[in-house]
Amino acid sequence: MRYDRTDARILEIVQKNNRLTSETIGDLAGLSATACQRRLKRLRSEGIIEADVSIVSPKAVGRPIQMLVLVTLERERSDIIDKFKKAIKSSADVVNGFYVTGDADFVLYVTAPTMEDYEQFTRRFFYENSDIKGFKTMVIMDRVKAGFSIPIDAPAEA
Repeated sequence: MRYDRTDARILEIVQKNNRLTSETIGDLAGLSATACQRRLKRLRSEGIIEADVSIVSPKAVGRPIQMLVLVTLERERSDIIDKFKKAIKSSADVVNGFYVTGDADFVLYVTAPTMEDYEQFTRRFFYENSDIKGFKTMVIMDRVKAGFSIPIDAPAEA
């Protein structure tokens, strides 16, 4: 996956607001709308742009309870890891999941309407899974920053 300085500028722009028109993005990046559309299509097809999303307030949609959960597996075998990754992807309660190094094997960002709902989730998702050694829950007091923006370093000129 390669990108140039113009692509880097487009990436900076769409990370701040992906609802801009190709014409506006092109103006900001110094391109025509058509050239901008071609670049955006390529950036998406090459996986440099993974998704176009809106960040929704959990509280506004009735899921005010937010947690970070550190999960430790009983054994680190590729089949167990793959099975747990699949479970993470299929759970609507798990907003984000990360396979990590350190004291835990996974870090999950989970939302729930109530603590009772979270308790039911833990029973289903952790206690009924014999591959889980343990988990620690940290309740989020305040979401200070929410986003997916990645700092974009423009490639060096060749």
